[in-house]
Amino acid sequence: MIHANSATLATPYLQVRGVGMTFGPVTALSGVDIDVVPGQVHALLGENGAGKSTLMSIISGTLTPTSGSVSVGGIERTGLTPAEALELGISIVHQTPALLPDLTVSENMALAIPRSLRPSVFEIGPWVTEKLAAVGCVVHPDTKCGDLPIAERQLIEIAKALATETKVLILDEPTAPLVQDKVDLLFERVRSVAAAGVAVVYITHRIPEVRELADTMTILRDGRVRGSYDPQTLTDDEIITLIAGRDVDAVFPPKRQGPAGDGLVVDALSGRDFDDISFSVGAGEIVGLAGVAGNGQVSLLRALAGLTPSTGSVRLGGTELSSTSSANAHRAGVAFMPADRAGEGVLSEFSIRENAALGAFGRFLRNGIIDRGRESRLTTEMSSALTVKAPSVETLVGNLSGGNQQKVVLARALLAQPTLILAEEPTQGVDAGARAEIYAQLRAAADDGMAVVVLSSDALELEGLCDRVLVISRGTIVESLTGDDLTERNMMSAMVSSTGHRTEKSESADARGRGSVATAPSRVARSLPSYILLGAVVLLALIATTQNVRFLGEANISSILLTTTALGFIALGQMLVVMTGGIDLSVGPLTGLVLVIMSFFWYDGASVTRLLGGIVIAVAAAIVVGAINGGLIRGLKFTAVAATLVTYIGIQGVSLLLRPEIDGYVDFTILDVINYSLGPVPVASVIVVLAAVGLAVALRYARPGIALRASGSNASIAEKFGVRTGVTVTAAYVGCSLLTMLGGIMLVGQVGVGDPNQGITFTLASITAVVVAGTLLRGGSGSPIAVLLGALLLQVILAMANFLRLGTAWQYWLQGGIVIIAAVLYIGLQKRQETRHH
Repeated sequence: MIHANSATLATPYLQVRGVGMTFGPVTALSGVDIDVVPGQVHALLGENGAGKSTLMSIISGTLTPTSGSVSVGGIERTGLTPAEALELGISIVHQTPALLPDLTVSENMALAIPRSLRPSVFEIGPWVTEKLAAVGCVVHPDTKCGDLPIAERQLIEIAKALATETKVLILDEPTAPLVQDKVDLLFERVRSVAAAGVAVVYITHRIPEVRELADTMTILRDGRVRGSYDPQTLTDDEIITLIAGRDVDAVFPPKRQGPAGDGLVVDALSGRDFDDISFSVGAGEIVGLAGVAGNGQVSLLRALAGLTPSTGSVRLGGTELSSTSSANAHRAGVAFMPADRAGEGVLSEFSIRENAALGAFGRFLRNGIIDRGRESRLTTEMSSALTVKAPSVETLVGNLSGGNQQKVVLARALLAQPTLILAEEPTQGVDAGARAEIYAQLRAAADDGMAVVVLSSDALELEGLCDRVLVISRGTIVESLTGDDLTERNMMSAMVSSTGHRTEKSESADARGRGSVATAPSRVARSLPSYILLGAVVLLALIATTQNVRFLGEANISSILLTTTALGFIALGQMLVVMTGGIDLSVGPLTGLVLVIMSFFWYDGASVTRLLGGIVIAVAAAIVVGAINGGLIRGLKFTAVAATLVTYIGIQGVSLLLRPEIDGYVDFTILDVINYSLGPVPVASVIVVLAAVGLAVALRYARPGIALRASGSNASIAEKFGVRTGVTVTAAYVGCSLLTMLGGIMLVGQVGVGDPNQGITFTLASITAVVVAGTLLRGGSGSPIAVLLGALLLQVILAMANFLRLGTAWQYWLQGGIVIIAAVLYIGLQKRQETRHH
């Protein structure tokens, strides 16, 4: 342990004075004073809801306090932004990993760490590998963070924080998802950074960690500081009493006495990471699953919940249980409590009532209609029984502390009145008092006749709570412990002394779960939409050629490429806003407006000044439209559909006002320049391909491009990285309008006259091209090359329909069919990826 005799004499680098924070009628913090000293590990303890995470959010710039101030380096501030906190050397490792799921590990690191502290993104791979190795993480830098288990994401969070020139390192429950060897390595790193003069704030519920690591500890209760102490001078009971404000009774309730009834019977169950598993759990019994992480226990629990495929027999209450889906398992009476409560356990934008009632709608139905009164009464009773700290059951779950969110997950499981409860790390990140309440509720559920399976990395928890513990090593059960043999020592002995060997299948699956496989498969997966679209284009072209050999003639190829260029520019712009999680309906009318504008300036005999003036006005119009869209969405909080529908109507109105009738012919010389070709390939087509390649490089390697993807992946996390999401999203809409303007110029070359209605169809066509390219409509991911190929595919379909003399209806049917096939294919591939990584 670090001794901080000299450190305590140092001037605090961070001082919190009189900080208060309220959320409506709820007071989260009141008059909080804390000094954080360089070279010292300062533990912060308190029950869930005591205000620890709120205080750290204020210090790290995520929240602005209602009252009080934060002094950093002697300079007093009433509030910080995340970017300012990073500049001042304040780094935080969040309890729920704050990583952008659609970005790779390297991209997350590149976005979070100042340029002066990292190499360029072209050379970042080895540097990221080195930083990850320092905390025992072996995932490949090119792995998407959304594909990783929570333990690996936590290690990446820690590596990210340690990679900066931090002066204050905040660790919020960093060990909750980690196994012991990773905890030991983390403690070693914390000691070394503290010895180097970094002030460390360590938030935890684990008293042994405080004794091992901390120089001093401060206890928060009900949003107030209750005192600071030397952790070595107090007993565990005294610390728990200070945290809870009361004496906490025995943590574990009495165990079951006597035989259990028929419950869960598992026979020869095999799946990813486990093989030939057989065991039973009686109705009224709590059985624990123990083992070193990665030995199959997580996969086993998820298979029982119907989340991963398995073979073998599972019977519940004497009835064969189909594990083909989680919905089937739920209907059969299985309630699953996942470890990743933020990602899988709760819907943060739903209330406590809505979250708790999700699994038990059958209890609230009366004549096919939900009885809101009964629903509210039962959820309120369950919330009170679990002492969920919230003003009412209508409070949004996203506003609760992590421990209270976990209680909501348990409330949902209990309200469903299941036959079997599967609890994965049920007390992860939960304080001592709340743990006792959760243990009591699980035991009460068992006493009511439910079978309970608990997976936990805390051997003491399994020893105190469970009637029986199964130790799993390398995918098989190696020990079953009951009675006096059920001890932490025996569990650890069974874990480390197993001599079995994992099968090749399980080993490879485990490697995939760790993310340490080569990058080739992930790169192929990222490029798969492009390959599929290119194959579809070639296939359709060959089919059309067998019916009409002129389909691949020079004239038709040139025509297809010209129309693809116009749509390609517009679709690339649409992709930018879709990657932020938005959509732009105004691209069609804007294309027509550009055509109308040019019809006034690019007429026969116009001067060079007049020609350039048209371009300037078109560019200005595009910028204004993009800025209006961004302002409505980010400034006035319009939805993207509503905002761009407003501009759609406005732009079309302006176009019709300028050109009520088709008029204004463009000079043929200008048309020849726009459509100029080298052989069958228009020069403009080369330009749009270069634009797509440039966008692909920028989105992958340039910080503004990564920031754009980050804003769509998770805006709140992106802001914690210092990304100005408002500016970024607005810039995406401006970029979309400018690319649409280029598409409008290409349309001038094809139409040659001012017709305001010519561009309208580009709205639907651009969205279709983006969809068939596999771009995630929720934002965060997309491929410019695939979008361009999607635009090409649509134009090939139109040309094919014309050559084969198919009606207009066939054109729509073919496009619709392609969209459906692409959607089904991409959804299937995404589900397969998710299954592989859970």
